[in-house]
Amino acid sequence: MNRTDRLYALVEELRATAPRTRTAHQLAQRYEVSVRTIERDISALQQSGVPIWASPGPGGGYAVDPSMTLPPLNLTAREATAIAVALAKSGPIPFSDAARSALRKLMVAMSATSRDEAQELAGRIHLMQERGQLESTAVVRSVEQAVADRRVLAIDYVDRSGQRTERRRVEPYGLAGSNEHWYLMAWCRLRDGGRTFRLDRIRSAQVSEEAVRPRDLSEVAGDIAECLRQTDFES
Repeated sequence: MNRTDRLYALVEELRATAPRTRTAHQLAQRYEVSVRTIERDISALQQSGVPIWASPGPGGGYAVDPSMTLPPLNLTAREATAIAVALAKSGPIPFSDAARSALRKLMVAMSATSRDEAQELAGRIHLMQERGQLESTAVVRSVEQAVADRRVLAIDYVDRSGQRTERRRVEPYGLAGSNEHWYLMAWCRLRDGGRTFRLDRIRSAQVSEEAVRPRDLSEVAGDIAECLRQTDFES
């Protein structure tokens, strides 16, 4: 059993026995690996968002919180592959780390047979077009956090003329994408009006604890608001 198969099997084992726990020693014996290997696997699953909790002491061990997990999903191999291909073909998108994490969780919740069929089918799908990358940088992650949590964001920004403004405080509303770029839509306190900021022109971004005031799309997007309302990501 390779590591990927073992990780899926560990989640299924803990899900099936929840709320009872399994010790690292029991899991190591079952999968014929060392206790240290199991501990590394559990740590990797926890870091990827799988809700595994540990109880120390005699009688303790690992368990999956059943209230935070998906039941087995009846996704077919074609459906799971279609989701994976759609994510890959979409190119650079905000919250890309979250998208990959969501796909992993869906795969874990599938039956072993369907998951194996999906992995085999996906291995025969190849995308040939050139795709740009929205790299998950510290700036992009800060923008995503500010948008999701509705927090004021302080940015250093370089506009199209090359002029730089520092510590520019903006109130994020959302994100808009074109064929080439992604933009942050926000209320700019410096300009006292709605503005869009190209993500690749934001040199630094720091999320504050200050909550933003609710605003309408028309306040931050102006004349393009109606166009945005008609696009897929606004529907």
